[in-house]
Amino acid sequence: MSARRRSYAVDVRDGRLGEVMGEEGGYVQLRPVGGGREWDCPPEALREAPPGEVLRARVRQVNREGRLPC
Repeated sequence: MSARRRSYAVDVRDGRLGEVMGEEGGYVQLRPVGGGREWDCPPEALREAPPGEVLRARVRQVNREGRLPC
């Protein structure tokens, strides 16, 4: 899979979905949907994220952000 910046990919090693942030040292850098700590993934361990999976992750993030303390 060719990783394009700001696209979404799945790390097949553990099933995590991430936003492609760039490439460095032969690895693709992914960040969780909604932010968080980046991780490195070898390009051969990536698969393209289906649009439905990305949408579900983004909706979960929006819902989390909507749960503000009263």
